[in-house]
Amino acid sequence: MKRIEFNLPDSLYDALLERMQSDRTSCDHVVSTALSQCLGKPLHTLFQVSTSAALVEGLYQGAVRVSRLLRHGDFGLGTFIDLDGEMVVLEGVCYRVSSDGVVTSVDGDRLVPYAVVTRFSTEFAKTSQQFNTFSELVAVCDALRSSENVFFAFRVEGKFSFVKTRAMKAVPHGTGLKAASSVQEEFTFKDQEGTLVGLWSPGFAGSFSVPGYHFHFLSTDRKRGGHVLECRAVNVTIDGCAMHEMHVSLPETAEFLQADLSRDPSDDLTSAERNHER
Repeated sequence: MKRIEFNLPDSLYDALLERMQSDRTSCDHVVSTALSQCLGKPLHTLFQVSTSAALVEGLYQGAVRVSRLLRHGDFGLGTFIDLDGEMVVLEGVCYRVSSDGVVTSVDGDRLVPYAVVTRFSTEFAKTSQQFNTFSELVAVCDALRSSENVFFAFRVEGKFSFVKTRAMKAVPHGTGLKAASSVQEEFTFKDQEGTLVGLWSPGFAGSFSVPGYHFHFLSTDRKRGGHVLECRAVNVTIDGCAMHEMHVSLPETAEFLQADLSRDPSDDLTSAERNHER
């Protein structure tokens, strides 16, 4: 990281302070984002709302509005209050996949308890790919990653012969993530054009992020989607980028501030993420 000093007109200084206060973020973040947009140089920063440990313990109350989330990224995933659906952020639009499978766009005033987004731009790519299982997709993405110690975003786009997804449904207050995932709704789609929105987090991030791969699906017609459990691709392009910076916005609710988040969330996260065969 480099440090620089410069002079600002009073009007810009006041606007900077106002944005820092409204977004509850640092001067470094606001200035870096503005320079990135002005200079056309992508800034691959991961912006996260809350932590995976909080999710595991059943803290699903709203922390950040969607409008603020989209100021920090145009690509990502998450969930909604009380785990009421799966979030997909693609091309700057936030979508909700409900437990009945309906996909809708989400207005900016809606509060969310957990989300991870970035400004996606391709750093590396692999075209004309096909795979028969989710594990094969993971192997391809593994080969594209250059490190085990930074975060990566993957956009997998094209024709899928099969996609199996789940969409969480609202749960009673205080229900832990492991219990909530046991009553998820699951869907299967065949011969679909669409996009997998994916993030990979290193193992050391397990206390605040979901380690490993996490993919959500959204069809091209924006009618189908959800958290990916299994998939087969006919012909897709896999684009990706690395993220070396992370900004976490922690909830300010009394429930979060007083919660015991010391328990290792790894086992519960693994159970919630896996493909539950019926």
